[in-house]
Amino acid sequence: MPEPSIDTLPSSARLARATACAIAVAAVLLVTIVMPAEFGRDPTGVGARLGLFRPAVETPSVEPSATGGVEADGSPLSASATPYRTDEMTLVLESGEGAEIKAAMKAGDRLVFSWTATGGAGVDVDMHGEAAGGAEGQATSYLKGEGQTAGHGAFSAPFAGNHGWFWQNLNDDPVTVTVKVSGFHEKLFRP
Repeated sequence: MPEPSIDTLPSSARLARATACAIAVAAVLLVTIVMPAEFGRDPTGVGARLGLFRPAVETPSVEPSATGGVEADGSPLSASATPYRTDEMTLVLESGEGAEIKAAMKAGDRLVFSWTATGGAGVDVDMHGEAAGGAEGQATSYLKGEGQTAGHGAFSAPFAGNHGWFWQNLNDDPVTVTVKVSGFHEKLFRP
């Protein structure tokens, strides 16, 4: 391949004009295409007309409070000051016997639960909560059932305290109850 002659190379003035044109084209593309599509800014309005404008989405500020989970208005997000944890407990109920398992929770904290009762015709259950500092024996019932073999759901603590289940075996045979919880609770325990 022959080497180009000095006469066929562009002049310095021509190189300067080409460079200036390239910079101008790049600036126009930046303002009309890149900024609307990537940064949510459309100073010329061309990005919107081309269907490239993606307005920046403002994220609501959600801060956990000392009382637990807090939801921002209209936001599906719930933040928690309590760390996430997973617990599982099993208990065996003899005929006629009842027992509880509770989760210590702050107001607004949430958990997902699943419990099963095996070995009998089911158990009677009362899901309830006792407020921290409340009167002894005073409870708020959330759900009651008879002859249940399982329960699954999500729970948000309406107040700080201990929230959980009381199961009673009214069968002739022993029943094994296993409860699994995951969420924002301080601990799972048997009172």
